[in-house]
Amino acid sequence: MKKAGIIGGSGFIGSHITKVFLNHGYQVKVSTTNISSEQKYEHLMLFDHADNLYISELDVTDKATLKDFVSDCDIVIHGGTPFILDIENPKTQLFDPTIKGTENFLEVINNTPSIEKVVLIASVAGWNTNFPFPAGTKSITDTYNENETRFTSAESHPYAQAKFIANQTVLKFIKEHTNLHYEITSVSPVAVMGKSLSKRDDSTSSGLQHLIKNKIMPNDFIKMLFDNDVPFAMVDVEDVAHAIYKAATTTGLHGKDYLLSSETYKVSDMNAMLNNKKPKEKPSIIYKNDLAKRDLAIHFKPIIETLKNYSE
Repeated sequence: MKKAGIIGGSGFIGSHITKVFLNHGYQVKVSTTNISSEQKYEHLMLFDHADNLYISELDVTDKATLKDFVSDCDIVIHGGTPFILDIENPKTQLFDPTIKGTENFLEVINNTPSIEKVVLIASVAGWNTNFPFPAGTKSITDTYNENETRFTSAESHPYAQAKFIANQTVLKFIKEHTNLHYEITSVSPVAVMGKSLSKRDDSTSSGLQHLIKNKIMPNDFIKMLFDNDVPFAMVDVEDVAHAIYKAATTTGLHGKDYLLSSETYKVSDMNAMLNNKKPKEKPSIIYKNDLAKRDLAIHFKPIIETLKNYSE
């Protein structure tokens, strides 16, 4: 039985990934930042095959604990970087754990002989830090795929900038290390929506759905979404989990970075669907998903189904 280590495996996306790997017969090791806070991971114990689940405390900025975490893993999924929109200190809350954590991770993985495959959960921000707005001179209707030039701006949200720099760190590492004993594949989801597997209320993704459903505008970012009726590219959390599993268990994908996206709707239509009403406009596909559909054999759910699952 092979072992998959999932950094961030009890979070919104990570819980779905943990469930998929358990259902496919893997031993699964999940990291937590504080093992005494059982409420962060207790929902995982209710999954089928939870007897093959192990919880381990981990600080991604600490190379010693990171080395111990990955030491007996065949596959490692890294999704342990913070997703925070309301921040007080970008350096300590975002840039250090995201960028330094990525640097530490790559160094440790490179010195762990058991590793066969690494999947990094990046972000659409690694392609466009202006998301959900268009990249550079593009219009809101212009499409975007993996052949585009990556775009970043110093005016973008610190979360997006941190994810962009981390992605560049991975690309540089791959370019400089041509004879790795393992494969690295990245996935870059757009806004991840759907139903949480835990009862926790600290998920930014779940929180965003709650705010849009109820037209709550606690900060300038959410207010801007409503004021401009911004088109939002979305993807189902279950589709993201299955794409990560396929990326982790399919060979020949070294160096690839897949955009994971389903459909794009305006925020007003997101609000309608979250309240079980029909959208006024038809969806568009701005962030293309052809490469993921071809290489990972993923069928992306319609977003109306995703938002209905959250509401229920």
